[in-house]
Amino acid sequence: MNEERRTFMRKAGLGLIAGLGAASGILSNPLFERVSASAWASSPKQPGRRWGMVIDTRRCPEGCTTCLDACRRSHNVPTFSDPRRQVEWIHKEDGRALLGTACATKQAIPALCNHCAEPSCVRACPTDSIFRRKDGIVAIDYHRCIGCRSCMLACPYGEVSFNWSDPRPAIKEPTPEYPTREQGVVEKCSFCSDRLKKGLEPSCSSQCPEGAMTFGDLNDPKSAVSRLLGSNETMRRKPELGTEPSVFYII
Repeated sequence: MNEERRTFMRKAGLGLIAGLGAASGILSNPLFERVSASAWASSPKQPGRRWGMVIDTRRCPEGCTTCLDACRRSHNVPTFSDPRRQVEWIHKEDGRALLGTACATKQAIPALCNHCAEPSCVRACPTDSIFRRKDGIVAIDYHRCIGCRSCMLACPYGEVSFNWSDPRPAIKEPTPEYPTREQGVVEKCSFCSDRLKKGLEPSCSSQCPEGAMTFGDLNDPKSAVSRLLGSNETMRRKPELGTEPSVFYII
């Protein structure tokens, strides 16, 4: 088969996948406010709100899991006994492993989806089920996800999880207000877009007992996150990759 023929077949295959999704009545989850068929086309430099977070590692208590527990409860994140099947929206990791040897702290600090301005996961998704919203949130439409895991391979931070098993039996205390996922789809931190619609901040930052996590609009110079960025030296995960993460760390 020549190269032209292979190219045609590849494009036809992706078109068939999208067509099947439309024919089956797949719709975007209203919680995530899909803003366009391909939000990747939206410039990350455009004016308007861009959500982001600053994590002050100096105020993050060693051994504290309040932010992790709050996230799991509010978003029905399953807990599997097999670590190979674990699903995580937020977790804690050694500071140097997370940010590199330039990081002074060795204690475990929070890690989550970076909601990048140039998200490699979005470019890799063949069905547009993972997309970047105009407010900077990288969201997932679970109804469009075909479980190919291309986004997992593309994410350089390892912050996308896959449901190898039905997650529902592994949810200890289900929260009826938030939709549960199914086997065969990916999931990750959504910056609590469901709570933002109600005027609430993310579960993790709102529950942190030491105020180590600050959430807000990176494009607003008067916001708390902008003030922190202007008055502190910060680090981001793997900045050399050019993904422009929206999560910053004060070390």
